[in-house]
Amino acid sequence: MKYLIVEDFSGQPVPFVFPRRVDHADMFEQLPYGKVISAGYVVLGPSGFECFGGNAELEVKSRPQEDAAVLAEALRVRPADEKFRSEQ
Repeated sequence: MKYLIVEDFSGQPVPFVFPRRVDHADMFEQLPYGKVISAGYVVLGPSGFECFGGNAELEVKSRPQEDAAVLAEALRVRPADEKFRSEQ
């Protein structure tokens, strides 16, 4: 998968994960945010998310450890998620 981490309106990092066939720049054009913090590729390895690469057109690189932490935080299970899943 590919990913972008953009800065939201409050300055917080927001990750977007999308298929490899979609170009980083094309995906960024669809988002309502103005600043790309990092971009690259992500896989889920035995020890968690592994981020690598970058995008020349957007002039950004991955930040392997920082980006993996942002993705892990965004995708972690929260109490509200558990409640929602039990209602299904």
